[in-house]
Amino acid sequence: MTPQPQSPMRKRANILDVASAAGVSRQTVTRAMNDMAGISQETKERVQKLAAELGYVPSRFAKGLVQGARTSVGLAIPDLTNPYFPSFASSVVEAATQRGWNVVMDDYGHGTASAADAAARLSPQVDALIGYLAPHADEVQTLMGRRPVVSLDSPATEGTAGGISFDYSHAARLGLDHLSTSGCRNIVFLDSNRGGPSGGRSAAAAAVAAETGIQLTRIQADPSAAAAREAVTLLAAGGIRPDGMLVFNDLMAAGALKALQEAGLAVPGDCPVIGMDGIPLGELLTPELTTLSLDLRAVGRAAVGLLDGLLSGAIKDRSPEAFLTLRHQLVLRQSA
Repeated sequence: MTPQPQSPMRKRANILDVASAAGVSRQTVTRAMNDMAGISQETKERVQKLAAELGYVPSRFAKGLVQGARTSVGLAIPDLTNPYFPSFASSVVEAATQRGWNVVMDDYGHGTASAADAAARLSPQVDALIGYLAPHADEVQTLMGRRPVVSLDSPATEGTAGGISFDYSHAARLGLDHLSTSGCRNIVFLDSNRGGPSGGRSAAAAAVAAETGIQLTRIQADPSAAAAREAVTLLAAGGIRPDGMLVFNDLMAAGALKALQEAGLAVPGDCPVIGMDGIPLGELLTPELTTLSLDLRAVGRAAVGLLDGLLSGAIKDRSPEAFLTLRHQLVLRQSA
């Protein structure tokens, strides 16, 4: 009897299910699924066909034992349309390739997907995972079991094996101090409305402003150039004329620059603008964008190095050494 494809609600088929349906041994299924010698072409094709019908996929670890597969690392990215994330991903791939590792990437930030959805897709294929996982870092580590997860831009209190956070208080102080000493008194913080890492940047900016007595008005937009442009256009149309602007990321800062220019405000003469992240786009804008920059190659190397230590046992899961904090640098260009 031909087996029926599994319903999504049924338990995932395993190697014994395939062996029973095909009337062969477990070892024969292993040989067929890994394209090994010792069985006929007819048997191999029949077993592979039944496995597909049953929805059986060999585990990453089973294939590794048979084939001697290299370390495979999952990379969960929220939005590859934002130039920050391809730059970060490239740095991870570079550092991983130097170690002979494979990288499997998942861009989860479209529609209703989440980091947990990305981890569910990546988990059968990888030995470890790196990614921007907030606010689902705990859930991702649970999905990965004992395999290490390195979460970027998540609090160290979350339950991943390791993580890298960014000192947004330091970044906010650099940016706001520069605007304040440049004479800005009515500063706008253009924030993302997506939550997650936005909370860290927003809270840091508010705390630094309160501590230093800087007047700071917060507005929000989707983290895109178009949405930022619209938000700043509406701000100017409402009669609010900021004399300085700190922006959630460089992509949004590009939209803010456009809107300010359209409103007849000179940058930096009327309103200096500072972005955050330090992506190459900032050097292509007019005026060139002053930014709070991360060395993305260093971030990627740090994430892969941390994962290497966790995999080898040189760094203990959830130990103080498993959590790093990196800092932005103020890169002065024409916009502020």
